Amino acid sequence: MARILVIEDDLTFSRILEGFLSKNTFSVTVCHKGQDGLKSFGSDPFDLVLLDYRLPDMTGMDVLSDIKKASLHTPVIIMTSFSDIRTAVKAMKMGAFEYITKPVNPDELLMLVQTALKKEKNTAAPERTVLSKQFVEGISETSRKLYDYVRLVAPTDMSVIIEGESGTGKENVARTIHKLSARSKAPFVAVDCGAISKELAASELFGHVKGSFTGAVQDKVGQFEEAHKGTLFLDEVGNLSYEVQVKLLRAIQERVIQPVGSNKEIKVDVRILTATNDDLSESVKRGNFREDLYHRLNEFKLTVPAVRERKEDLEEFLTFFRELANHELNRNAPGLDAQVTEIFKLYDWPGNLREMKNVIKRAVLLTSEGPIKVGALPAEMLETVRNPQPKISSSNPQIYDLKALQETQEKEMIIKTLQEVRFNKSKAARILNIDRKTLYLKIEKYGIE
Repeated sequence: MARILVIEDDLTFSRILEGFLSKNTFSVTVCHKGQDGLKSFGSDPFDLVLLDYRLPDMTGMDVLSDIKKASLHTPVIIMTSFSDIRTAVKAMKMGAFEYITKPVNPDELLMLVQTALKKEKNTAAPERTVLSKQFVEGISETSRKLYDYVRLVAPTDMSVIIEGESGTGKENVARTIHKLSARSKAPFVAVDCGAISKELAASELFGHVKGSFTGAVQDKVGQFEEAHKGTLFLDEVGNLSYEVQVKLLRAIQERVIQPVGSNKEIKVDVRILTATNDDLSESVKRGNFREDLYHRLNEFKLTVPAVRERKEDLEEFLTFFRELANHELNRNAPGLDAQVTEIFKLYDWPGNLREMKNVIKRAVLLTSEGPIKVGALPAEMLETVRNPQPKISSSNPQIYDLKALQETQEKEMIIKTLQEVRFNKSKAARILNIDRKTLYLKIEKYGIE
C-alpha cells in the first residue's frame, strides 16, 4: 500500500482528500503546516507528497526544496489555485513532479497520483527498456544512411550537431548515439534550451549557490554536473544568449564549470550533443551565434530528414504509432481504413513524427472498434488534403516562415483539443502526447485563454 503525505492547511479540503485517497487504498497522513509536514516526512517513509502551495507558516516552494534535499526521487504534486500557475511552473523546475489546480477533479488527481507512483517505481531501475521502443529507424535509403552515420560516430567522443525540422525525432537520434557509446551506463541529460529563460540558462547548465540571485533559496547542481561521465544533449542550442555561449565554450574547451555566484571550479567530463531546427551556420553569419562555439560543437553533423522525405517509411511509422497508442490507451484498433491510408500518404506532415504520433493516438482514442476511420482524423488535416497549398516555384516565388507556420498549427491544435475535452488539461495533454507542464508552458507561450 503506497503511503501519501498531504500537506494542506484547509481542514475541509484535507479531510476530503484523505477520504478519497483512503477509499482508493492509499495510506494517508495529513499535516496542516509546512513544518509539521517536513517533520512527518523526515520521520516516516512516504511514496508521494501532495503539497499545497500556500501554507500558513512557509511557502510550498520552501517545503519542496527541503523535501528534495532529503529525497530526490520522492514525487511531489503541487496543489494550487489558477492564479498561481506561473509559480507552480517554477516549482516544477525545482523538482515537483506535477501540479494540479483547485478545485481538484478527483479522477484527474487519481490519475496523477498513479502516474507519479508508477514513474517513481520505474526510476529505481538502472536502465529503462522502453527507450529502445520509443521510435523506429525506418527502411528508406535516407533513413539507412542516417543510422549508418549514427553507428559510425556513436563510439567516438566527438561533439555532434543534429539538424532537422521540429518533430523529426532529433532527441531519439541523440539517445541512440548515447546508447551505442562507451558512456551508455552513465547519465543522458537532455536540456531544452528553448524552454528555459535567458536569465536562468546559466544556472540550469552550470548550477548556482544559495543566495547568488533572487530566488536562489538553495544550492543547485547544474546539468553539466548531472551529466558527468555521460552525455549532455542541448536541444535548440541556438536559443542560448551570448553570455551563456561564452561559458559553454569554456566548459567544452577546459572541461570545467563555475556555478553562478561561486568562485569554485568543478571539473566535468561530458560529451556534448546539440540539436537545432535552425541553420546554425546562418546564425553565425548573422552574428547571433559564436563562430568559435559553432566549430567546437560541429565536429560531426547529422541531418534528420522530414517525414515527407521518407515516404517509404510511412507504413512502418504508422504501424508503430498505432501499436504504441493501442498499448498506452488500452485499445485495439487493428489497422487503418483504406481511405485513411490514402489521406496519410497525401498529407505533408508539417509537424513530422511528433504530429503523426499525436494524430494516431487521438484517432485510436476515438476508435472504439474496427479500423481507424476518416471521422477520427483532425478536421484541419482533412482540409489541408482537400485544399493543398500552392507549390513554390521559380515562376511563383513566395517567402514562408516555416517556424511561424508550425507554431500557428501547434496553437490551433492545442485550442481545438482543449475545446474538444472542455478544457480538461489532463485529457488534452494525454491526447496531444505531452505532459501537463509542457501544455501549460505552451498555453502561456501562445496566450491561450
